[in-house]
Amino acid sequence: MRIELKKFGEVLTSRPAGKEAFAAIRPILEPNADAIEIDFSGIISLSPSFADEFFTGLKGMYGKRIKYLPTDNSSVIETLKILEES
Repeated sequence: MRIELKKFGEVLTSRPAGKEAFAAIRPILEPNADAIEIDFSGIISLSPSFADEFFTGLKGMYGKRIKYLPTDNSSVIETLKILEES
């Protein structure tokens, strides 16, 4: 299953928006999916606050089955680094 983050906007910056985005997508998630791919194409900015809320929910459901698709967006790259450190 692939999740295109651009469905939630191009600038993803607040904790409430991350929580809302996860709540919006949760009903269509397949709990037994082999893998979840996160597509960052079309994203201008991704903040650690949004990502923490959104990805924490996903990790609770899928654990290590989440795959982040490659991106050259420095905002996304740095945000993912911050999340890995915490």
